[in-house]
Amino acid sequence: MGKITATLQTAQQRAKEMNLPYEGALFPDEAYEILQSAPGAKLVDVRSRAELDWVGRVPGAVEIEWLTYPGMKPNPSFLSQLEQQVEKEALVLFMCRSGARANAAAIAATQAGYTGCYNVLEGFEGEKDSDEHRNTTGGWRAAGLPWEQS
Repeated sequence: MGKITATLQTAQQRAKEMNLPYEGALFPDEAYEILQSAPGAKLVDVRSRAELDWVGRVPGAVEIEWLTYPGMKPNPSFLSQLEQQVEKEALVLFMCRSGARANAAAIAATQAGYTGCYNVLEGFEGEKDSDEHRNTTGGWRAAGLPWEQS
């Protein structure tokens, strides 16, 4: 069994244990590994345009807001934008700041007929630490994975 298959099976088992209604849940390092080695896998960053501009972005990610800035209202065009940019059969990894919006996006995409939806647990910035700061414990940036400042 290949490393990609093993990683995806672990993510699928994790999703079952967490009662998630989509294919799987990956930690940032696992997500990066899948993006590097699974042909056609897409990272969909669902953070707001402001977050992408101010906090940083992942090179090559498909960027579709789940909640629009300002006001953080649901993006009524989310699924149509997703369908324009990502095939329904693709392996789709959803990421946000800490995992909540990506979870909602993965559920919506699954309900819309996407078959390989995964949430990137911890998201881009991870949870807040004891000093109320992000980017120190968990998340894409703290894992040292590729990102860039706008």
